[in-house]
Amino acid sequence: MRAIPFVALDAQFAGESAALMPKIQAALERGQWVGADDVATFETEVARLCGVEHGIGVASGTDALILSLRALGIGPGDEVITPPNSFVATTAAIVHSGAKPVFADVRPDQNIDPAAVERAITPRTRAIVPVHLTGRVAPMFELCEIARRHDLRIIEDAAQSIGSKLGDRPAGSFGDVGCFSAHPLKNLNAMGDAGYVVTNDDKTAERIRRLRNNGLADRNTVVEWGTVSRLDVIQAVVLSHRLRALPDVITARRRNAARYRELLPASVFAPPCRADEWNTFHTFVIQVDRRDELQAFLASRGIATAIHYPVPIHLQPAARSLGHRPGDFPIAELQASRVLSLPVHPYLQPGDVERVAATIAEFTA
Repeated sequence: MRAIPFVALDAQFAGESAALMPKIQAALERGQWVGADDVATFETEVARLCGVEHGIGVASGTDALILSLRALGIGPGDEVITPPNSFVATTAAIVHSGAKPVFADVRPDQNIDPAAVERAITPRTRAIVPVHLTGRVAPMFELCEIARRHDLRIIEDAAQSIGSKLGDRPAGSFGDVGCFSAHPLKNLNAMGDAGYVVTNDDKTAERIRRLRNNGLADRNTVVEWGTVSRLDVIQAVVLSHRLRALPDVITARRRNAARYRELLPASVFAPPCRADEWNTFHTFVIQVDRRDELQAFLASRGIATAIHYPVPIHLQPAARSLGHRPGDFPIAELQASRVLSLPVHPYLQPGDVERVAATIAEFTA
């Protein structure tokens, strides 16, 4: 029986290589491999997609978060509220800024709970880093109101949500900055590590551009200590090319997700989409009992799955100094034992979703 892969980067490249490779060749032949016009072109394109003034290419989604926190003046002595069920990079960026991560539990849809955020605020709180997990935009209207009342910054971890919307607002357009990853597994993906920041604030954009380039104001003037986190020219070419295919990628993911919802047994919980959201399904995550057994059963039938994420951040060894224990964030902890990501990528073959759903139904029966 044919295997169903969780991702299919080989299929993606096979379908685009004839059009993409000449663009890469042309960029190499131009001979400017750092900071070329190709990067500025992508930055303009992605800013337009997100409905903001500025796009700033960086080396990774993690760097996007770290540089944004620094550009907004978040540092030692500050507290930053974030969910405990994201990828570890979200919390790591806060730690690298010198601030203290403070966790707030999540809702059944896995996104941060505004009521929990409100309870976590202290006099030291400076910012909120909500995560648009799985491609679903967090409850930003409520979070923005909380931030307004408490004079807090918002850094959107939009790594998984390019093209997603809440109401008519794109992911990345709600907060002071929006931080995106272009890791190969993202819906808009590079051929290696890459990321970008979007913002409407001129001064913030200027500072992030400076920080990503060693703190240089010009070739010979160092204004502040920065780092090297520039978007590679080749990756910018790849991203600009793939940006044109993004609507079709999202359409296919949404179609596959909708089909799963039609076919999965009632015992399987898949968070429903709200009427005001446009979910791009970076992942399609179900919540089930006997998750590990189900994953093994699917694997035995040639169906690849993943777990995002099996251990909440507050229970990771690196987080011991924060002093958390099991039970501190019960919803996130329960979900971590039940979540399973099913293949939802655009390169699924006809009948694949039906086969996955039928195999799950066989297991649950």
